[in-house]
Amino acid sequence: MTALARLLQHYRQRVEQQLDQLITPDQQLEPRLQQTMRHGLLNGGKRLRPALVYLSHQLCSGREPGVLTDRAAVAIECIHSYSLVHDDLPAMDDDDLRRGQPTCHIAFDEASAILAGDALQCLAFEHLSAPLDGVEAALQLRMLNTLARASGERGMVAGQAFDLAHVDKPLTLDQLQAMHACKTGALITAAVELGALSTGNVGADTLADLRHYGDLIGLAFQIQDDLLDIEGDTATLGKPQGSDLAQNKPTYPALLGLDGAHRRLEQLHEEAVAVLSAYGEDAQDLIALTDYIVHRDH
Repeated sequence: MTALARLLQHYRQRVEQQLDQLITPDQQLEPRLQQTMRHGLLNGGKRLRPALVYLSHQLCSGREPGVLTDRAAVAIECIHSYSLVHDDLPAMDDDDLRRGQPTCHIAFDEASAILAGDALQCLAFEHLSAPLDGVEAALQLRMLNTLARASGERGMVAGQAFDLAHVDKPLTLDQLQAMHACKTGALITAAVELGALSTGNVGADTLADLRHYGDLIGLAFQIQDDLLDIEGDTATLGKPQGSDLAQNKPTYPALLGLDGAHRRLEQLHEEAVAVLSAYGEDAQDLIALTDYIVHRDH
């Protein structure tokens, strides 16, 4: 196991332990709700967004993460998981498989999946905003604003709405990039920003660099997703291969061709690493994660 793999496993286990404790079906009004939430939240996944939170905090502080960083990692995974639950619904992408398991509306039912997604979104903001000794409320409010902005009608939800509205419609490269900057990139940038903010003393220049890095790696993440939809396989991906192609959704390979999409991916990768390289040894783990994101097979 590589050093990066060990680090990712450590952070994955750290955030999953907290997620497991956060949602318990016992003694709840309607335990099926919590069961559906757990299915959408704890059915595997790479936990890349929490890892970005932790590694951004590490770059900015050189310290082990504390409770506020943990809360940010948990909150962003709750938002990401809710979005997947809703994306899989028949009215959206209509997928039956997620992370190698039945999607929430298949394992339970459509109404339960909708409500579970709603509840996961609320849980993210509840968890991040709960009072915390030694942390100024203004800092938590700033982090809440960052997460909300990236999640809603100017971020992830806007990108999904645009995507659904443009199935079977031609897009320019600028339109495609703007869509993915919202749909995928906004939450990835927010993860990097939240990790930095959780240190409590990140400088404006560093925060601007990390936002730029997040924007670059967010687009790179989406291009690799588009490529995997063509070049991957269902067993490795854990979701149906070729689903974007089957739905005639706009993708980078569709606009740029496979070779062009690969070239754009490498360009974004190089630019993202260049941003981080200015931070020397402190950025090496985040650079390694960047390499993984660009070259992953699922």
